[in-house]
Amino acid sequence: MRRSILPPLALGLLLAGCAHDAPLPLPTQPSLAASTDRLMQAPATQGPLGVEQVVALALANNPDLKAARLRDAVARGQTKQAGILPNPQLTGAFLPLLSGVGTVPAWNVGLAQNLRSILTYRAHLRGARDAQQQVAADIVWQEWQTAGLARQLATDIIMGEQSRPATAETVTLLADRNARLEQAMARGNATLAMLAPDRAALQAARAALEGLDQRQLALRQQLNALLGLRPDAVLPLVAQPDLPPFDPAATRASLATLPDRRPDLIALRFGYAAAEEGVREAIQAQFPDLVLGGGVASDNSKVINGGPNAALGLPIFDRNQGQIAIARATRAQLRADYDARLAAVSGEVEGLLAQYAQISTQLDRVRSEIPAARDAASRAATALHAGTIEERAFADLVANRLAKEQELMSLQTAALDRQIALQTLTGEGLPIVSTGAAQ
Repeated sequence: MRRSILPPLALGLLLAGCAHDAPLPLPTQPSLAASTDRLMQAPATQGPLGVEQVVALALANNPDLKAARLRDAVARGQTKQAGILPNPQLTGAFLPLLSGVGTVPAWNVGLAQNLRSILTYRAHLRGARDAQQQVAADIVWQEWQTAGLARQLATDIIMGEQSRPATAETVTLLADRNARLEQAMARGNATLAMLAPDRAALQAARAALEGLDQRQLALRQQLNALLGLRPDAVLPLVAQPDLPPFDPAATRASLATLPDRRPDLIALRFGYAAAEEGVREAIQAQFPDLVLGGGVASDNSKVINGGPNAALGLPIFDRNQGQIAIARATRAQLRADYDARLAAVSGEVEGLLAQYAQISTQLDRVRSEIPAARDAASRAATALHAGTIEERAFADLVANRLAKEQELMSLQTAALDRQIALQTLTGEGLPIVSTGAAQ
């Protein structure tokens, strides 16, 4: 009875240790949230969101980041697989007697293990671990880029909202003036020559306002997509961008340690370390296959033999020379990639710092010119009402104020964009690589 139970029990235990598959159907509709309160890590209280709150929402809900983070699970699975030695091989045969002088069926049983996989085990495992850490660093670099884009989009939207009132005020002023001139011309008290400058100025102001509204809508839709929101979802933002403090001198001083903090450079170093292990593994794998084992056999006359056996591959044609060449070329390519990226990092930051300094100088000039332009436009409106200034001069002064306002907002936005780009490249206020020191 016990003997009849043991085989089914052993088979049941074997099947219990096997993995089972469950269906994972594809989604049938886009998984976009209708509002911010449906997002992960949504603020507990309703109200306008600051730039850093938008960054936190982007890091938690960006669809591309969610997909990228699953690569880490794949890399962990590959590392786990690399740490598992190949199974030994069990062979056997049962040979019933068909003819001849024998009296019983013959049989044989053998167990063998390939030793070359043990020789390359450590290098293969170290390479898989380095590759896993490379994937983790790549994910952090993608998080940096997503956070930087969220900062830039939110800041550009806020700055656009700040510039809209002045542009809308100019349109209203010119539209009222144009309507009065239209009525005066209908009564014969004004000419088309008097109306032309106001019409041109009104058209330019309206075009600027409509262009701003179009740009704001496009930016909001981009930000919604970045956060995993529907295009029509409303995302209220604060009136002033709350960016991390920025010190150009400190940013320049941090260049010396930037290679140890930039996730893309750390990922390349892990990739190079994995390639180094790949070269070692390829060199170790040039040794021939060596299979050791043992077996026992019985012939048809009940003569039983047993003992060790070995199989050795003869490296006559394939000495793994192709894989060694591929591994060495891959290592050389990754070294060149790292060298090129390292050379570009410093130049990129220095270039943005120079642009920021130039824009700051231009901002100082425009800020000093803005009060005079505003005062001249205000005085021109009073003078036009009193009849002491021509229509052309009034329109020119109003257009000049609008141009200066637009120039100021453009330069402020450009300065903030350079600041955000520098903070993204240097990682200020962004996640760090937690995989350990790069090798």
